[in-house]
Amino acid sequence: QDAIDRKEKRSETFKTAVHGLETGPPALKTEELGRRAPQWVRDNLVTMCMRCKEPFNAIVRRRHHCRACGYVVCARCSDYKAELQYDGNRLNRVCQECYVFLTGHVVPEDREGKQKGILEKGAAEVSGRSLLCSSLQLLDKNGKGGTRGWFVIPRDDPLVLYIYAAPQDVRAHTSIPLLGYRVRDLAQGDSRHLFQLAQSRQVYTFVADTEELKRRWMKAMARSAAGITDPDEEEEEDVDF
Repeated sequence: QDAIDRKEKRSETFKTAVHGLETGPPALKTEELGRRAPQWVRDNLVTMCMRCKEPFNAIVRRRHHCRACGYVVCARCSDYKAELQYDGNRLNRVCQECYVFLTGHVVPEDREGKQKGILEKGAAEVSGRSLLCSSLQLLDKNGKGGTRGWFVIPRDDPLVLYIYAAPQDVRAHTSIPLLGYRVRDLAQGDSRHLFQLAQSRQVYTFVADTEELKRRWMKAMARSAAGITDPDEEEEEDVDF
């Protein structure tokens, strides 16, 4: 029960953190799989399979929904069928995890997914226990274009910035160790809310949606860059803003 309560609390915290961004629906409890129709995670909230973490593309890796849990998965991870009670016990496409649970069959080792790597922390779970999380844009080296993504500084790993392509992705595509960086405010005439992380010749330029959000990120990154891991600890390091 404690585990269930903690999971529900993390879910509610994440929903609040996204400030109106529509996130994935609540997951069914294990005992409800196959008995209740799931709410599907929306396609545009993920850029990679929620099971094997491989990125989607339009040609060779189409999006599919597991009819048991509602996750967005690739063709390989949804190449299973199981009887679902809510659909009159008819066979439906399901993901590997739901297939094993619903049928009790063991999946051959050569079809199992890869072992989790250091970046494979789900965005929703990490955001629910983060120091700060939101959408930002990371500009390219020319400062003209860039990639918009979901950025998170986790409470249990406060010296690292994790970057996800979407807020429901189950794997970060990159991370930036923040220790030792300097935070710089960039005043721009085009009304963009810009700031930078700089260390030696390595510079990252970010664009926030609002000035208030920019200030929050600058403060959070500055604390991490100074090695401050306790949210209640006073900041002693001078920052360039």
